Parts: sequence; C-alpha cells; structure tokens
Amino acid sequence: MNRMKRFALLLLVLSLLLALVGCGSKETENEATDQNNETAQEEQSTSDVDAAGDTLVVYFSATGTTKGVAQTIASVTGADTYEILAAEPYSSADLDYNDKESRTTKEQNDPSVRPEIAGDSIDLSKYSAIYIGYPIWWGEEPRIMDTFVEDNDFGNATVIPFCTSGGSGIGNSGKNLEKNAGSGNWLDGGRLSGGASEDEIQDWIDGLDL
Repeated sequence: MNRMKRFALLLLVLSLLLALVGCGSKETENEATDQNNETAQEEQSTSDVDAAGDTLVVYFSATGTTKGVAQTIASVTGADTYEILAAEPYSSADLDYNDKESRTTKEQNDPSVRPEIAGDSIDLSKYSAIYIGYPIWWGEEPRIMDTFVEDNDFGNATVIPFCTSGGSGIGNSGKNLEKNAGSGNWLDGGRLSGGASEDEIQDWIDGLDL
C-alpha cells in the first residue's frame, strides 16, 4: 500500500512539473510574440515618420488667393505648410498699385528692401521638395519673399516656385529667388489660377517631372 502511494505521489509530482514547464514555454512564447509586435509597431511608426513630412508648401498671401492655392497643393501632395507672415501686415491701402506712394509700390521699386517676417522660423532641412508660392507684385516677387529665401538654407531640396496673379506670368521671380537663396535645386515653376482645382493642380505637378 505504501508503494502504491509513493507511485501515485511520484506521478502527481511529474504531472505538476510538466504543467509548469508547459506554462513557462507558453509565457516565453507570448513574451516573444509581444516583443515582436512591439518591434513591428516601432518599425511601422518609424516608417510613417520617414514617409511623412517630406514635402513642404511655403507661401505668402496678402489677400488669401495664394493661400488657397497653397492649401490645395498641400492637400494633393500631403505636404506640410508654412505661411510667411509680415511683421507689419499689409492693408488695402498698402496694396494699392495705382498709388505711387503706397507701401508696396515703394517696396517693389527698391530691390534692397527686406520686410520683416513675423512668427516662428522653420527648419527646411528635413524636406526634399519645397513648393514656394507668392503673388506677383509689379511683375516680380514681393520683397518679403527675398527676406525669406535669404534667411533660410534650402540645402539640396528641389524647390518649385509658383505664383498667382491677375494676368502676369511668373516672369523672372523664380530666378530672382533662386539667386537670392543661393541654395536648393530650383525648377522653373509657373503661374496657377487662384481658383485652380485639385485635378488642375495634380496635372501641373505631374508635368513637373519631380
């Protein structure tokens, strides 16, 4: 009888040991699975960060027309946006091109003027493509655009200038900005209608051969 009890006790101990080994293996397997999932999530998160924020749309818009086009470009490309704001906002009187004494007339007649920019600056180093938009004033880029390009390093980014205007083309404004910037790989860019649709913007982008 004692022998049978000892045998039964031995079987019970062996069963408990096997159960503990099985649980330990299952826990190890679960931990490994959790670690793999965490690693995959981290890799996915890193991939998302690397894939996003590669394109930027910079724009100056005194009346809102260029802003609308810039936002459409950002929507089509998934780009970040940065608005250039004048430290001294432009009033309607400032924008009166019929007035020889208006602020913008004086600025555009003096290529050395550099209006001050308000707000935080931006680091362009993480962007490989930068759209830069502005209205055409007196056949050229607003002087505040020269302020911006001279104050920032475009590195090796591809820079695509675009403008809005009542009828004038982009003219030499893109070349002027490229010269003043001294960095970046500038394309010719072009003029876009203030009411350009997403499809029209996409067709324009497709034609850039980026």
